[in-house]
Amino acid sequence: MNLLLATQNEGKIRELRGLLADLRDITLLTFGDRPFHPVEETGSTFLENALLKARAICSETELPVLAEDAGLEVAALNGAPGVYSARYAGVAIDYSRNNALLLKQLAGVQNRRARFLTVAALCLPDGREFTRTGILTGRIAKEPAGKNGFGYDPLFIPSGHSKTLAEMTMVDKNQISHRQAAIKQIKPVLDKLVQEESSAEGRVV
Repeated sequence: MNLLLATQNEGKIRELRGLLADLRDITLLTFGDRPFHPVEETGSTFLENALLKARAICSETELPVLAEDAGLEVAALNGAPGVYSARYAGVAIDYSRNNALLLKQLAGVQNRRARFLTVAALCLPDGREFTRTGILTGRIAKEPAGKNGFGYDPLFIPSGHSKTLAEMTMVDKNQISHRQAAIKQIKPVLDKLVQEESSAEGRVV
């Protein structure tokens, strides 16, 4: 079974490859294998955006597509930056500017509770859709630390930890991340689809 990852973000692709590496009989495809048009994220929620991307790219490529939308919600900022996480500091995505703006917004703020949220959406050419949600709670650091990961990883300290996500190895991050939580829930769905496909091929005479 082929599965197209609906992102051009190299950081996300690396994480998803790691998280899906143990799936059997599934070939992961990326933008480099099967190009697709970018999808404008006009939804007001992570769920809406994930489905927008999965549906559009599935329709364009006629392949099973796994999309996800993720972002950071900060309690003291009433849930911002939320769905605007990637473009928090402007339309052109610049992670350094996003982090700098977040720290500016939280200057002098004691409540630094935050959470990462991911919604994964799997769309199939036959019209079936599956969605799963993953959450990672934590707090925003006073300054960036670490060079791994991407996005807000240098500022996010997960609950129960003292290091930012950017200070963790990819293996350690993938054990606790919001993306891991969402993908872990979508894996049984993918396993079942592979079994269905295998059974259908076995019935062909």
